[in-house]
Amino acid sequence: MDWPDRFGTRFSVFVDTEEEFDWSQPLARENRATQSMDALPDMHALFAAHDVPATYMIDDPIVRCPRSVEILKRVMEDGGSAIGSQLHPWVNPPFDEVVCPRNSFLGNLSRDLQAAKIAALTDAIEAAFGRRPVMMRTGRYGLGADTLELLAAAGYRVDTSMRSGYSYASEHGPDYRAIGNHAFRTGHGDLIEIPLTTVYTGALKRGGIALHGALGRVPRGRGVASRLGLLSRVALTPEDMPVELALEAIRVAAGEGERLLMFSYHSPSAAPGYTPYVRDAADLAAFRSWWERAFALLAKLGIAPASHDQILEALAGAPDRP
Repeated sequence: MDWPDRFGTRFSVFVDTEEEFDWSQPLARENRATQSMDALPDMHALFAAHDVPATYMIDDPIVRCPRSVEILKRVMEDGGSAIGSQLHPWVNPPFDEVVCPRNSFLGNLSRDLQAAKIAALTDAIEAAFGRRPVMMRTGRYGLGADTLELLAAAGYRVDTSMRSGYSYASEHGPDYRAIGNHAFRTGHGDLIEIPLTTVYTGALKRGGIALHGALGRVPRGRGVASRLGLLSRVALTPEDMPVELALEAIRVAAGEGERLLMFSYHSPSAAPGYTPYVRDAADLAAFRSWWERAFALLAKLGIAPASHDQILEALAGAPDRP
């Protein structure tokens, strides 16, 4: 599908708004702490200073934490930010599956259990915020054969679970290496997929996913290629993505005619000590600077932010791609 001409070239920020856990340890149902949410207003203020709304994709521990709900209600007073859903199966009722790496991908669960978890999260968000969410991201990008159909049946209009150019097959998850950055109709009702943006930069960027895959079969091949400026796979996130690479990716994406650049980060990164990406005050300063520099370049290129509701409005008028 094509974005309407009036939409122009835009960018949007989707925040995986979630509980804290040690990323190096096995997943556990007990990991439901949300203390890092106290730092979210300060991070949101940085976005608001640049007139950038965010879509907060919240999961079960967040929506069932009254303090977190109140924090989110306050940040949504900017008039553009909104709430979506993010489903971490291991902390999302009903708890009928074994907690293990394979079952951390929603799409690996039975159809009935997926439907029940989607319903539990969606209903809880509607009860907390008075508005039924219509945008979803499955935690760990975990779509399966039945998931999109179930999301459409639950009333969702947008899924953002696909991460262009990435594969989680080695962890029993999905493979999105063949997925591009363009939004497309899923074939399930009105549900549209908007993949997270991945950009290839460097002198050999035209090699794209094929060359990146080949380099992965060479010891340290991808790292060497990136350091030499030959090829880098760049996701639009400050988490483990150097700012200079990200800025070049923005330029490349704009030059290649991408119409919607999808940025993201995990909410616990708004405070030091909760994710591997922001360990201390220096990391947090660098994290905030990353966003400042990205917003400055986007403004220079004339790429305006798009809110949750502006995306929905544009999709309603989007023609199918021939």
